Amino acid sequence: MSKKIAVIGTGPSGITALKNLLDQGLDAVAYDINSDVGGNWIYSDNESHSSVFETTHIISSKTLSQYEDFTFDDFDPLTSDYPSHNELRRYFQAYASKFNLYPHIRFNTLIIHCKWINEGKWEVTTESAGIRNTEIFSDLVVCNGHHWNPRWPEYPGNFTGEFLHSHSFKKAAPFEGKRVLVIGGGNSACDVAVETSRVSEMTAISWRRGYRIIPKFFFGKPSDKIGERSSWIPLKIRSYFFDLLLNIMVGDNSLYGLRKVETKFGETHPTINDELLYKIRHGKVKPRLDIKRFEGKKVIFENGLEEEYDSIIACTGYYLSHPFFDKDFINYQSGPVPLYLKMFHPKYRNLYFIGMFQPLGCIWPGAELQSKIMARELAGKWSRPKNIEELCELEVKKPHYHQISTPRHTITVDFHKFKKDLLKHLPKDYVSKKSLKEDVNFKVG
Repeated sequence: MSKKIAVIGTGPSGITALKNLLDQGLDAVAYDINSDVGGNWIYSDNESHSSVFETTHIISSKTLSQYEDFTFDDFDPLTSDYPSHNELRRYFQAYASKFNLYPHIRFNTLIIHCKWINEGKWEVTTESAGIRNTEIFSDLVVCNGHHWNPRWPEYPGNFTGEFLHSHSFKKAAPFEGKRVLVIGGGNSACDVAVETSRVSEMTAISWRRGYRIIPKFFFGKPSDKIGERSSWIPLKIRSYFFDLLLNIMVGDNSLYGLRKVETKFGETHPTINDELLYKIRHGKVKPRLDIKRFEGKKVIFENGLEEEYDSIIACTGYYLSHPFFDKDFINYQSGPVPLYLKMFHPKYRNLYFIGMFQPLGCIWPGAELQSKIMARELAGKWSRPKNIEELCELEVKKPHYHQISTPRHTITVDFHKFKKDLLKHLPKDYVSKKSLKEDVNFKVG
């Protein structure tokens, strides 16, 4: 059977997967539930697949968040250091137009079920406009993202006020004049706390553990660019110096009334935010400990403090979810995730995962490199190692960072080390900026 490849999703990982498959002259089609490319970065006032809100900006700088085949300078040299969701949406749609991806994408289409038949055959069932259709493909590429299926916290008691997940948070305006409690210390939690504090009567943020808060800029430069300069240093030593720099520049969490950081750098995901500490010191955001229980609209914290809130916003992450697979086939919701280079399955050779990793940095540059390796293998230009099962186990036994055991920390990689690992499998001339059509008209809205 000749190669016929299905790509699930046309977010940032899906479009680079499709582009690189087409670069190799392969027959590929991508499916997406949305009406355009961009995934989470297509903002809507209504709750949808997207998880960005009105004021979302990326937390990694543009030069470490771009495709090498199509950089931000190729797109718009005036792009912000930390692009907004709208800049990113336009960037991804320009990428899709430049490389003529649109004719190969079926929008407004949901993947219902994917059944593995054998090493050369997948049965894929889709639904569009209420009509179901089943097609046969030789290979399956999964790029459905991992920030769309909300993970809810559980506490004793019952909260009778408004209780929502950050996935449903779109703007601060509905929380004007309200007493708001934000649960979590990750990037979304800190952003939501900052935004609601602009309009709320009172905003508090509850942490169950201490989180590192890293500013977006050090010495006038994006903080990840400062980190890039030390990428040649061994990881453990580099992590030590990051912590030292952070303590000098920001100070201890206790200075802000926040829980102390009790983990080594890399054991949890750091939070990139410039405004939370400012808002705390100006009295706009109140630090709180973990929640002990709910009583109506009252929240009792672990130190005995009791307060009433109108709204609680749970910024507690997402499940790693693949609803189109039977759970007894593949289920990574709780971990571990034994995939070589975070993409190759130990058993199913015609299954690829692109972008299913969480770097201390941006996903897309790594997803682009993964896509190039995948496409080269499918084109017969590269072969995976024969000891693939052993290598998959090593991904779990010897991760880049030994992180705390939570579902959030099953797919973490170091941005720079992961890129180096991927580049070992590519030729020196791996960058391909050539358009797949001669006359390019960017589809930019």
